[in-house]
Amino acid sequence: MNDNEMTVEREDGATSGRYVIKLSPTAEAEMTYRKTDNGNIIIDHTGVPREFEGRGVAATLVEYAVDDARKNRFKITPVCSYVVNQFRRHANWSDIKA
Repeated sequence: MNDNEMTVEREDGATSGRYVIKLSPTAEAEMTYRKTDNGNIIIDHTGVPREFEGRGVAATLVEYAVDDARKNRFKITPVCSYVVNQFRRHANWSDIKA
């Protein structure tokens, strides 16, 4: 698997959703979120199967969410520890942090 094979899809429900990458026929990585009343999202979990860790999968999910927030004009509240750390490392994401 390489970066070109990592396609992120957004699955959006009424009150929650997730960003997901299909890694193999039986494995996927996900980053889940809850929607707020004002149209923003709270990212509460990021999960990558152990056999796919260390390949930038989680970072790809977060970067996609950041791009999605900018494109669709919403803000992100990071609650998941991984996402909190990514926001700390990327000061240029402050424009979309709720």
